[in-house]
Amino acid sequence: MAKVIFKNVNKIYEGFAPLEKQWWEFWKPSQKPNKVHIVKGVDMDVKDGEFLVLVGPSGCGKSTTLRMLAGLEEVTDGEIFIDEKMVNDMSPKDRDIAMVFQNYALYPHMNVYENMAFGLKLRGFPQADIDKRVNDAASFLGIQNLLLRKPKELSGGQRQRVAMGRAIVREPKVFLMDEPLSNLDAKLRVHMRAELQKLHRKLGITTIYVTHDQTEAMTLGHRIALLNNGVIQQLDTPLTLYNTPANKFVAGFIGSPSMNFVDAKVIKEDDRVYVQTDGFKLRIRGDMALQMMPHVDKNVVFGIRPEDIEDLGFSQLNDEENTFSADVEVLEPLGSEIILYLALGKDSLIARVDPRTSAKVGEKIKVVMNFSKIHIFSKDDEKNLLYQ
Repeated sequence: MAKVIFKNVNKIYEGFAPLEKQWWEFWKPSQKPNKVHIVKGVDMDVKDGEFLVLVGPSGCGKSTTLRMLAGLEEVTDGEIFIDEKMVNDMSPKDRDIAMVFQNYALYPHMNVYENMAFGLKLRGFPQADIDKRVNDAASFLGIQNLLLRKPKELSGGQRQRVAMGRAIVREPKVFLMDEPLSNLDAKLRVHMRAELQKLHRKLGITTIYVTHDQTEAMTLGHRIALLNNGVIQQLDTPLTLYNTPANKFVAGFIGSPSMNFVDAKVIKEDDRVYVQTDGFKLRIRGDMALQMMPHVDKNVVFGIRPEDIEDLGFSQLNDEENTFSADVEVLEPLGSEIILYLALGKDSLIARVDPRTSAKVGEKIKVVMNFSKIHIFSKDDEKNLLYQ
């Protein structure tokens, strides 16, 4: 096992793009260098034995960050350390890492045993040692009966296990996983998430896992690094990102359905502090009210998660000031819960309510908002004004 450290790591791709030409220069292939800054000053310490998830939208730089750690991409600037050794100029084979790819990258002409053993053979391991490692990994992953099959004879889940087994037999210092579950169906992804958790608990190897799926990030990671436009927006435990997001982007990315956002204004009336929107006026109290005093009469963005808007008939909240009448526009029954699309005046909100609700499309419903779970973001830099 090993620590992994990123120190101000940057990745810039350079290419050429055509200049905008005058008509008399149209025939000339005039060009200029085109630089794309993909990863921007990443600072990150991954603890020994930790399962850290890099998550973010497509193109945010998470896979590029992983590939720089693996040695598959050069670092433009900054330093990367594995087990206290700088690896910027070290070849991938010397970094003592094992990578699991999105497409599994199995050799189609080799059977399962040969795929799992291939890397060990290249490194000159004795045959007895190879047999033991492959059989131990196959037993742990429940694929002993597949060792003689070719990849084309396997299901997606079985191929994924083989790819994991090939990484396990290496006994590396660090596992790197680049969206390894994205090719599986929804039910199998849930099962494999549980298998990955068991695997990590048993092996305890430092693991860095890339995904665009926030559910995978929340369920797998000891900590999550959420990236956007090449910048880490927040690095913390899953519940910290959920409960105290650093900014509007984090708040909107983590959670499903996403957090509601409404343009609002902080106002003060009769020594009481409110957040006022076009559709409702919500009172905030206690420490939150004190925190909002410097922002009175300022425009902000109000945020509240769907699960914090409750059907009054099934709520434990007794808060008349923060109870509102809303029009039900869409109703989505999901069995264990119901998703409501509500209109409060000019504002539209999504609520996740008790499945016993009597709400009906086209009718009104009384809902209560949990003021203690609200979020207020700066209109300028989108930082969370309640959690700084």
